[in-house]
Amino acid sequence: MTVSYALTVGAGVIVLVAACGGTPPHGGATAAAPPAVTAVGPIPGPPTAVNSPANPYADDRTAMGEGRQLFVRFNCSGCHGGRAGGGMGPSLRDVDWLYGNSDAQLFSTIVEGRAHGMPSWQTRLTADQVWKLVSYIKALRTRNEPQAPPTG
Repeated sequence: MTVSYALTVGAGVIVLVAACGGTPPHGGATAAAPPAVTAVGPIPGPPTAVNSPANPYADDRTAMGEGRQLFVRFNCSGCHGGRAGGGMGPSLRDVDWLYGNSDAQLFSTIVEGRAHGMPSWQTRLTADQVWKLVSYIKALRTRNEPQAPPTG
């Protein structure tokens, strides 16, 4: 083993050891998970009160429209269909959802992603945008739905 090779390997080991335990790099403004732990899916045992974060845009029709624009812009319709009626991804218009349909559960699903195809959008959307998407999704099948599909 040559001296220069030994010095190169030694320098590499020092850099790796120095990097261990350091703080991870910080990304841009991304969606943060709700401050409380949000359970998804059925919860065993008797019902308990859960302190879930509230959607700041729950009944805001403007936010619902902006959520629809985000749904289109980020190609959610590619999986969930143009009016969220389903495609290769599940329908968002029905009442049975595997990971829950509360605002906080929807937020977690969008941010964290789910198995079998739902990607995590945490690095692409801000928390504000995710809440607007949640407002749009919750407006589906209601009289508040922006651009509902034609009837009949």
